[in-house]
Amino acid sequence: MISGKFAITLHILTLLSKFPDEFLSSDFLAGSMNLHPVLIRKEIANLKKHHIVESKEGKNGGTKLLRPAENISLDDIFKLTFERVTLGYSKNDPNPDCPVGKNINKKLDELYIDINDKISKELRGISLTEFSNKF
Repeated sequence: MISGKFAITLHILTLLSKFPDEFLSSDFLAGSMNLHPVLIRKEIANLKKHHIVESKEGKNGGTKLLRPAENISLDDIFKLTFERVTLGYSKNDPNPDCPVGKNINKKLDELYIDINDKISKELRGISLTEFSNKF
């Protein structure tokens, strides 16, 4: 299902790309999004796991990009936040004797694969730098 994780992660990375040589605190990042710093730290942990950012603790600690923003595509970010987008399935098992019911989930899967391919293709062509330059 669609969630706000992509938007939160992209917001974090856009801020980090604006200050490439600085370690930004989770409080600073959270303040920009009006979110609790714990939620930001959770997303930062995922970014660290995927070697997108580095963090240091302490008074002058924070997070910064580990690789150049021009080498990070929005598709890279999308794939860190979702396995794939789905718009849902029927909660009940559809009637296998119905011509629609017996095929609906298969056809939804095909539709979602197509949607995900199109999303990835579009996002692959946009770097974090290009997105960040809009601000």
